[in-house]
Amino acid sequence: MALFKLSRVIQTRCNLGVRNVSFQSLDPATRKVYSRFIRVDHAGEFGADRIYAGQMAVLGKTDVGPTIQHMWDQEKDHLQTFTNMISEYRVRPTVLHPLWNIAGFALGAGTALIGKEAAMACTVAVEESITDHYNKQLRYLLDSNDKSEYRDHLLKKIKQFRDEEMEHHDTGLEHGAVNAPAYQVLKQTIQAGCLAAIWLSERI
Repeated sequence: MALFKLSRVIQTRCNLGVRNVSFQSLDPATRKVYSRFIRVDHAGEFGADRIYAGQMAVLGKTDVGPTIQHMWDQEKDHLQTFTNMISEYRVRPTVLHPLWNIAGFALGAGTALIGKEAAMACTVAVEESITDHYNKQLRYLLDSNDKSEYRDHLLKKIKQFRDEEMEHHDTGLEHGAVNAPAYQVLKQTIQAGCLAAIWLSERI
């Protein structure tokens, strides 16, 4: 049993791409910022996962189903990466997961019930918000005096995920998002919700 647990720990570290396990030895201010990044990004990717789950529940068998599934698969990978970081670095996750579980699925399914275009408008709104959020984190990391492997790993993963979120945004536009009923109102409303969710998940 002990060997099995050791194997799981080693595998997790390999998945994270980080060999040194002294995250707790970072200076307190840096560790606090990185923990906040990981907590809010984990919450955000969890919310995105639930949104796509809701969309697939409604549109999974339509012609846009494979496109949604592809984006969902990438979100699952993002979520797993931050789940690993939460566990490995002993970061406290947000206590709001039950709320994001319900709200995310409801948003995905609700917009999908309006129509494919509304679902894609939701994708555009959410992914644009996440892209802006990741860009802020990337600017912080690039300007940081910390040169640890944790900073490098976060920088690499957030950049990768930012680029994939932007691809999802563009996919939404390509699939008629702007043709959704009251597109601008829908987009702005969803983005206001995203900003509130980000603010809360960073702190609670």
